[in-house]
Amino acid sequence: MNTDLNRLHPYPFEKLARLKQGVTANEALAHIALSIGEPRHPPPAFVLQQLAQSLDKITSYPLTRGSAELRRSIAGWLRRRFKLPENSIDAEQHILPVNGTREALFAFAQAMVNRQTQALVCMPNPFYQIYEGAALLAGAEAFFYNTGAETDYLPDFENIDKATWQKCQLIYICTPGNPTGAVISKSTMQWLINKAEEYDFIIASDECYSEIYFDEANPPCGLLEAAAEMGNNEFKRCVVFHSLSKRSNLPGLRSGFVAGDAELMRAFLQYRTYHGCAMSMHHQYASISAWDDEQHVLENRNLYRQKFDQVLQILSPCLEVSLPQAGFYLWPKTPISDTEFARQLYGEKNITVLPGQYLSRTVDGINPGEKHIRMALVATPEETTEAAERIKDFLQTHFL
Repeated sequence: MNTDLNRLHPYPFEKLARLKQGVTANEALAHIALSIGEPRHPPPAFVLQQLAQSLDKITSYPLTRGSAELRRSIAGWLRRRFKLPENSIDAEQHILPVNGTREALFAFAQAMVNRQTQALVCMPNPFYQIYEGAALLAGAEAFFYNTGAETDYLPDFENIDKATWQKCQLIYICTPGNPTGAVISKSTMQWLINKAEEYDFIIASDECYSEIYFDEANPPCGLLEAAAEMGNNEFKRCVVFHSLSKRSNLPGLRSGFVAGDAELMRAFLQYRTYHGCAMSMHHQYASISAWDDEQHVLENRNLYRQKFDQVLQILSPCLEVSLPQAGFYLWPKTPISDTEFARQLYGEKNITVLPGQYLSRTVDGINPGEKHIRMALVATPEETTEAAERIKDFLQTHFL
């Protein structure tokens, strides 16, 4: 058995289940889950229709690299969304469809890390735990850079020392951030690209929340966009991960893509050929219809705006919380321990939230997730408003 499996931490939701043990929730209230980032908005009907109409394609083995039609669709979306030069992104060289970005974020480290050296994989803290598991099972060590309130929940890359950069083989960034919603600026991305050139490491940019934002005139920048604007039209050392789960409310479709540096894509394709993870053809046809349409994405953003406006109007007077730059999470500070807050809230109001410390590691005596909770505003407007009213009542009863 792979002994590195013993290095893996319990997943946050395992910890949450243990926290709730022995607590009897208020049965007079229906349960509302704000803990998991699973979109509950209706999926686009035309995508489901395309999925059903393509079921006959299940009779053929799909290619690991996906169909040319899907890759062209993704390339077109990348050019439109991130204003890439017309001939920069090549559907043949730069793009690989994947079965959701979770498996791709994990698999990418397995293909990229050189086990023969003392490798570091750098990642944000708080973070998506797949990054850590990917590093450990690739035989590397995880290095956490904190993204706390003191830096507006953004990474302070300039405080990472030279010795760390020298050992770094891969750095995960998440923008917009999970759980904070913070968006890394274009100038910071370009600084990091220059650093990657200097120290020869790869940047893996998790951009799965990039299509949920609140200012239509200022969508979050992407890593490929930052690279292209500095003349790096080959996207050297740059790889991005995108998904239809959040953008199009299709978490069960398990459809996303990886795009960037052609040399890295060739190596990743080789790994995936052995991995055996090609996307089913009916999923590919459904994905094409989703990537080719923006109207449903705009409507999705509008619905999130409405929910954030309503929830913040209710909670802002009694909880230290603010609108994130992007994404669908709130990341409020708690008046008591985040674990105790979550436990009491579940017992009294039958609402599940995720303690922030479950999404973080303690580094230099600091756990940047402590005294925060993550609230995913993914349910219906009625449920999210009801949850906010219950939390307000809980706060007023105990802390105001």
